[in-house]
Amino acid sequence: MTSTEPGTVLITGPTRNLGRHTTLALAERGADLLLVGRPGPDLTAVAAEARARGARVHEIGCDLSRLADVRAAAATVRRLLAGGAVHPLRALVANAGVVSADTRLASADGYELTFAVNYLAHAQLIGDLLDSFAAAARVVLVGSNTYHANVWRRMLHVPEARWADPVELARPAAGDTHPGMTEAGIAYSTAKLALLYYAHELQRHAGARVNVSVFEPGWMPGTALGRGAPPAVQAIGRALGRVPGVSTPRRSGPLLAAVAADERWAHLRDGAFVVKSRPTAVRPVAVDPDRERRLWEATAELLARAGRRPAARDVL
Repeated sequence: MTSTEPGTVLITGPTRNLGRHTTLALAERGADLLLVGRPGPDLTAVAAEARARGARVHEIGCDLSRLADVRAAAATVRRLLAGGAVHPLRALVANAGVVSADTRLASADGYELTFAVNYLAHAQLIGDLLDSFAAAARVVLVGSNTYHANVWRRMLHVPEARWADPVELARPAAGDTHPGMTEAGIAYSTAKLALLYYAHELQRHAGARVNVSVFEPGWMPGTALGRGAPPAVQAIGRALGRVPGVSTPRRSGPLLAAVAADERWAHLRDGAFVVKSRPTAVRPVAVDPDRERRLWEATAELLARAGRRPAARDVL
């Protein structure tokens, strides 16, 4: 890291696209890395690449759609820290994300899959580690401007967030009819709005010891995030990804690594929203203390409920 003291950075979803390029950029900064992602050859491969760039790396296998896995991953992190196997935890990058093409799909705990992975899993992980952060640590949530609609998003039929009580947002869609990609897009945008609300409330609870910010990598069509979309939609995304000026994981990964580790961004807190390399004011809809407090309360309820019951194996 570029700070005066060595530290550890935890990143979720490190194996592909933005996560992979962020991981490799962090490795070049000399951080100890905790890579939290699905176990398998992809996780092993990115860990090896990071080690080749000089990082000390621990792989932590975790399926973020299973909150039991997330709790186990947090316990592993606490053991590594307590045993001195890694340097103090100075940053957590909540990068992992998914767009479920069918909002009827549920996580292992019975929650709508997009909301479960993008939001609830990270709330569980951060909550479990909040007392483990070193002083002046950073939590960087990967957000998205899709929480609101502008001219370009309307032209591309990218839906904006549709807020509801968080308990409702966590409930999978019902019925026998496939809800369609519009509903999938709404679920994604709404989960990203939840991260903005969570960032503000997390800062209030974390106090001065942890700085919370939100990073928007820019529009990156064609990444694995949309792998659940129909083939035609994925093909369009890949084509748009070749348009000059469009963000790519290779360009945005080092920018995210900088927000997590570089002294230039040490002042960011209170859910500051950084679009690539530029702090940007969010729209008024993204700041709502009443919604933020309710989200915090409902999140505690949802996570506790998941911890009390056996994981649901059926997805429909």
